[in-house]
Amino acid sequence: MISSKFVIKFTVIIIFLTVFKGFGQQKVFDGNPDTAFEKARELAFNQQRKQAQDSLLFILTKYPDYHDIRSFLASTYSWDGEYKKARTEFSYILAKDPQRKTDWIAAINNELWAETPFSALELADNALKYFPSDGEILYLKASAQENSNNPSAALSTLKLVLDQNPNDQKAIDYKKKLTNTLSYNAIGIKSSVDLYSETFDPMQYYSLNYSRQTKYGSIIWKMNFNRRFNDNGLQFEVDMYPKITKGLYAYMNLGFSNSYLYPDVRYGAELYKSLPKSFEVSLGFRALKYSETTTIYTGSVGWYTGNSYWNFRPYLTPGDSGTSKSGVLNYRKYRSDADNYFSISIGMGFSPEFERFSLGGNEETIIDLQSQKLNAGYYFTSSNKQNAWGALFGVAHQEISFNPGNYFWIYSIGLNWEVKFR
Repeated sequence: MISSKFVIKFTVIIIFLTVFKGFGQQKVFDGNPDTAFEKARELAFNQQRKQAQDSLLFILTKYPDYHDIRSFLASTYSWDGEYKKARTEFSYILAKDPQRKTDWIAAINNELWAETPFSALELADNALKYFPSDGEILYLKASAQENSNNPSAALSTLKLVLDQNPNDQKAIDYKKKLTNTLSYNAIGIKSSVDLYSETFDPMQYYSLNYSRQTKYGSIIWKMNFNRRFNDNGLQFEVDMYPKITKGLYAYMNLGFSNSYLYPDVRYGAELYKSLPKSFEVSLGFRALKYSETTTIYTGSVGWYTGNSYWNFRPYLTPGDSGTSKSGVLNYRKYRSDADNYFSISIGMGFSPEFERFSLGGNEETIIDLQSQKLNAGYYFTSSNKQNAWGALFGVAHQEISFNPGNYFWIYSIGLNWEVKFR
């Protein structure tokens, strides 16, 4: 059995150690702050951030108003995504010395990185009281305004920057981007020609479209013109992409024509959903009404990885004699933005949605037609982002719809141009 004296001694030792530890934790820095600061910086830049932060905090126990040290500590918190801790340190500094421009800039950036643009905007406005018309702070204010869903105000702020320094390339580039964002209208022209390896004359395709971005989504009106079989045909279409909620939107299509070169009526709908890990999926259908209505079921799986985008889209077309199956794999390599990219696609199988010939009442007899296709395209914009061009080249080996068992080669060339405006 443990004696009472042992219990008393053990208790005294525990109390002593606890008190000693408490005094140890209350120890105040006693050394050269500049030397210690330099060593802490070395730790921070050598992937030993936690040790650096502990050292900086320790120095501040003796020198709480050594603002350079506290500013660097705040910056390390911001780099690590600890935005609340950084905010606390920057607030302390700016309350003591509001003339520190670099800390205003760092504090605003911290709020932008934390995705709290309204706080960033408030900080920018306060900073401008001490540094009126400062170009760097105005630039950050524009960023906060854009991220607060007010690109028009951001553009006005950027004009103030350029009034002071018309050669500020960073502001010039940002202004172009915002002008493009605010260009809610666009008019475009597309043209292409198909050249056949035998029998058929070249077939021509043209499209004139007008698009409008709205807060509910985009709307695109199209007028399509085809020259095929020595005949001409017109089709009128509208595409809509309504926003439903964050990460969820739809596609809807409706078209009419009185030419046999097009379906009398076409319509379709599709639902798109964003998923984690930069994936997107969709599910929908297309319907083409000739003498009968052909329904095509489709969907897609897309994946964004870095500056690349992969997408696979299958097509299923049920019929009396079975179901036609086809698919297209598309790859895009983006450059500066979503309007500048290179694309390549590979397709297998037949889908009535893209058949160049009139189905002529053969909708139920051609589901097993074979087709292989390869397309490559290059798309780019002008320096001000308002004009966009594209070129498409393709080759297809396709079974003839009205002569199954026989094939021809189709060589396609396409060009398109679009101009955006407010």
